Amino acid sequence: MDISIEPTWGEQLQSELIKPYFKELVEFLKKEHAETHCIVFPKKELTFRAFEACPFDKVKVVILGQDPYPTKGHANGLCFSVNDGISPLPKSLKNIFKELASDLGKPERILGDLKDWAGQGVLLLNSVLTVREGEADGHSKKGWEAFTDKVISLLNQKEGIVYILWGSKAQEKASHINRFRNCIIESSHPSPLSSYRGFFGSKPFSKTNDYISQRGGDLIVWC
Repeated sequence: MDISIEPTWGEQLQSELIKPYFKELVEFLKKEHAETHCIVFPKKELTFRAFEACPFDKVKVVILGQDPYPTKGHANGLCFSVNDGISPLPKSLKNIFKELASDLGKPERILGDLKDWAGQGVLLLNSVLTVREGEADGHSKKGWEAFTDKVISLLNQKEGIVYILWGSKAQEKASHINRFRNCIIESSHPSPLSSYRGFFGSKPFSKTNDYISQRGGDLIVWC
């Protein structure tokens, strides 16, 4: 598996890519892709799409997911995102759009590809960047968690970033974030199992723009 990461991220992560754990991760992925009975999502060329879509020096907001959708045709390299035309939308994404509409008082978004968010400085990062078809968490504890810990630690060298952490796994990353120099927005996960435990009504989108506005930045156009 060839590793190709957007240049500004590649410069930041070059020392991480040569560490033993990451080399072991790459070998694991090569074997997974080579197995005829094993299908890995997203496609190899989309594994690092989150970085390609949002360069290091452009990051204003981080939305952290768990791992890619394990359903064929869903994962597109950006957390929670699917390609436009996917119907029905994954339930977590549908709930995100419900909260977005409620939060901002706008019609519910129907387009599932969140590349427009990424283009405005929203890093749509999963904690684990790959998954086996039909096996949620199938690639957990293979090295991705250490890699994305490093990503968050690198971003923490900057300040004024909004981190949107939905669910306990995302919130584990908070230990790598300086709360005094950044904004952390936490709630339960948008999945149907937990969305009614605090996700709905949490207003992450308006809170994000309020923080950006206070710092004189350009607001995110969410929908």
